[in-house]
Amino acid sequence: MRRLVQWFLAVFTAAMVLLYLSERLNEMEGYAGGNTITVYNWGDYIDPKLIQAFEKKTGIKVIYQTFDSNEAMMAKIAQGGTTFDVAVPSEYAISKMKEEGLLVPLDHSKLPNLKYIDPRFLNLSFDPNNRYSVPYFWGTVGIVYNRKMLGGKSITSWNDLWSRDLRNQILLVDGAREVIGMGLNSLHYSLNDTNKAHLQQAKKKLDALMPNVKAIVGDEIKLLLANEEAAIGVVWSGDAAEIISENDHLDYVVPKEGSNLWFDNMVIPKTAKNIKGAHEFINFMLDPKNAAKNAEYVGYSTPNKKALDYLPKEITNDKRFYPDFDSIGHLEVYKNLGKRMLAYYNELFLEFKMHRK
Repeated sequence: MRRLVQWFLAVFTAAMVLLYLSERLNEMEGYAGGNTITVYNWGDYIDPKLIQAFEKKTGIKVIYQTFDSNEAMMAKIAQGGTTFDVAVPSEYAISKMKEEGLLVPLDHSKLPNLKYIDPRFLNLSFDPNNRYSVPYFWGTVGIVYNRKMLGGKSITSWNDLWSRDLRNQILLVDGAREVIGMGLNSLHYSLNDTNKAHLQQAKKKLDALMPNVKAIVGDEIKLLLANEEAAIGVVWSGDAAEIISENDHLDYVVPKEGSNLWFDNMVIPKTAKNIKGAHEFINFMLDPKNAAKNAEYVGYSTPNKKALDYLPKEITNDKRFYPDFDSIGHLEVYKNLGKRMLAYYNELFLEFKMHRK
């Protein structure tokens, strides 16, 4: 009898250990359901205190995972097997995800705070009537430059970056659309150009820029520019705002030839297990006070019109980051180029990076 009891206890203990390990593994792999949601977002792209506040208010646990590119995010979701209840792709990625059936339509009746979004950011071409997406942040791609390191000189144009005076002084973000787009814009071509002759011209011109390029980097670009490791950086506007706040010698400009106007949006991927919780999270982030806290923490521009009332005037009055829409008509939104053309952009970008070696 004693052996039977010992055997039962051993089996029970083993079962409990396996159950615990299974739960931990599911958490790490993004399992969501019941009182849990998994949010898949860019790195350092939300105020952690808002996650805590959401958990306290709703009783829903948030598992937060990050990605470093739209392409990596889409690939992970397309593979399936890993649950993500909310993701934050950019506009061209949303267009692609719609085509591939990777998104769940939103129930607007569960998103009453959607009314606070500025109408200018709704019903855009990549998602008519916002059937699949809700605006999160928006901004531009431009140039941060150090006036002191440049001897007081200002930067106004992409073509300024090819100056011989800037040898080994430029940092670039590690993004194909951004870097190839910079080359295209410097030649007065569209960011969405699919003419291979134009793209080859842009690549050739970018190769000529390489002596001025100190490094092609990720998030560390913010620290490097703030610490004056380089005089110039091609960055997204929110990163620029954060960098400038750390160093008074820095300024930000959107080049006169044109650049990217981007929109990041919250969506519910097809992998979602807790669609109700996903809607609750999205609606929570749309609350004006929460949107304002998030914008102040992250540094990017909020599309939440009511949230502007809760932000400091020195932020909302800064035309570098909250420009009048009439003044940004020369900017373009990235379009979904299709698999083949996107692969071609990536190929050119890889060749450009290899040219450095």
